[in-house]
Amino acid sequence: MNKYTERLLNGLIKENPTFVLMLGMCPTLAVTTSAMNGIGMGLSTTVVLVLSNMLISMLRKIIPDSVRMPAFIVVVASFVTIVQFLLEGFVPSLYDSLGLYIPLIVVNCIILGRAESFASKNPVIDSIFDGIGMGLGFTVGLTSIGIVREILGAGTIFGFHVLPTSYEPITIFILAPGAFFVLAILTALQNYVKNRAKKQGKEVIEAAGCGAGCGSCGHNCGTTQAK
Repeated sequence: MNKYTERLLNGLIKENPTFVLMLGMCPTLAVTTSAMNGIGMGLSTTVVLVLSNMLISMLRKIIPDSVRMPAFIVVVASFVTIVQFLLEGFVPSLYDSLGLYIPLIVVNCIILGRAESFASKNPVIDSIFDGIGMGLGFTVGLTSIGIVREILGAGTIFGFHVLPTSYEPITIFILAPGAFFVLAILTALQNYVKNRAKKQGKEVIEAAGCGAGCGSCGHNCGTTQAK
């Protein structure tokens, strides 16, 4: 698999920040009252993540270890300020909805974590793709939670009514407890699908290898049977 594709899939599936690593829970639980808020926060974080990964990777041989974390925070804060001004100028409604959580991107553990564990140790292009993968994974997580909460709590998706007018919204889903319920349900569903796929893949490999003596499944079945 192409290493850039692997970085994208790593953030989207294998190490999804929301459903696997459980990072960035404050914005995840706070702003996902609607799908629009979720995608807005996710994309804002993605932009900051990609740009900060790129710059930190470019400066990785220049930044002294003794001031590594303060330098990372300065870089991230600079890009967050730019994104904040752009949202305020061009998408004021989204800016008002996200509120305090836009400047708090500065201390988002996803961004600082990728800066420390990946961007500061890898080339620029690799770091950019890592940022894109992690950012899109975070966006998918927030948007998924926002869609479920908005449908159940208001009967809409992105502000458009999708359920009959007779539907009685379950308002708890647009309140704080609803965020925990939806996160738990989606995380459990993701784990179920992933474990089921892993189990089926293992069964296929074992079925193909058993009795053949080829060792492709790692069990040396033919040798065992001969003994």
